[in-house]
Amino acid sequence: MLIAVPVESAVGETRVALVPDSIRKILKWEGASVALQSGAGLKSGYSDDMYREAGCEILDSREDLLKKADILVMVGKPEASDITRLSSGAALICQLDPFNEKKLISSLSSAGMTAVSLEMIPRSTIAQKMDVLSSQASLAGYMAVIKAAEIQKKVFPMMMTPAGTVSPSKVFVIGAGVAGLQAIATAKRLGASVSAFDTRPVVEEQVHSLGARFIKIDLGDTGQTKDGYARELTEEQLQKQRELMTKVCSQSDVVITTAKLFGRKAPVIINKEMIQKMSPGSLLVDMAVDSGGNVEGALPDQLVTVDGVHILGYGKGEMAVPFHASQMYSGNVTAFLETFWSPEAKGPVLEGENEILTGCVITRGGAIVHERFKEES
Repeated sequence: MLIAVPVESAVGETRVALVPDSIRKILKWEGASVALQSGAGLKSGYSDDMYREAGCEILDSREDLLKKADILVMVGKPEASDITRLSSGAALICQLDPFNEKKLISSLSSAGMTAVSLEMIPRSTIAQKMDVLSSQASLAGYMAVIKAAEIQKKVFPMMMTPAGTVSPSKVFVIGAGVAGLQAIATAKRLGASVSAFDTRPVVEEQVHSLGARFIKIDLGDTGQTKDGYARELTEEQLQKQRELMTKVCSQSDVVITTAKLFGRKAPVIINKEMIQKMSPGSLLVDMAVDSGGNVEGALPDQLVTVDGVHILGYGKGEMAVPFHASQMYSGNVTAFLETFWSPEAKGPVLEGENEILTGCVITRGGAIVHERFKEES
């Protein structure tokens, strides 16, 4: 069973789906072999020689790699031309973005492929080691703070010097999920005074455990989904949230927004009226910019200034640290494959009523099998 790892096709992608250490582990499984397109790991800091030493076959031709593949493992989505080169019945494991890729899902179904969307893996204890969203979000939260410290014109920690005392920067993190908690922890390590808000009161204890202040805003019934995501707020709740947040934002040097709604457009949390009340030189970092944005006026991968306030659209911070992002992603993929690898079949068995599989397998055997997308096809 050949597991193939191609060069990622998305513009700006720096990660690779499997790293050499994971391949060493995979090659111990009954029937497993791994091939890599030459150069696939270079942007992440992994050379072809490192893969060869791990026992991986290196192929120069992408077409040859795809034709030989039984399982194609990627970070992002494949190109349409990639699908036509794969054999019918091959499996694809990647971040498929199924809510926004209906045409691609249809193509994968028509090609007879088994398509696994790693973002759709349920958030359960048994699946925790496969959770690519959490592993990558953690690094993104870290990088959002590092980027903010680089851009803003103030130091983060308090400094007592002969020339006087420098007050610590005030950092406000909106959203205390995986990315938000890592942002809080990183800002605290850098010496900032940190406060945070989340619509889920259940995370207050986690915020306090990191040494940050939890901002309480009574929005009525909010809660979270069964998978631990924040529920979508009503427009009335969003408006009340904005009104009560304005004071905190106006007193902050850095505001980092992390509020994403899985499979839906991100809510606008910071609008122009709130930005106008912030101090000139303060910085907003919008981590949800790629899914619509939490900050009005934020643009992907751009730093803009509105009324003296800087706004950075920073949607994929994990790609700035591709060595470790790839290491973590690779660990998630390896855990998934290992869970379903059958020595008898000499490969993964990706069918059945297993909760993880019913959650993440989108197409199989020429049909769309995921209940959510079957209804929409």
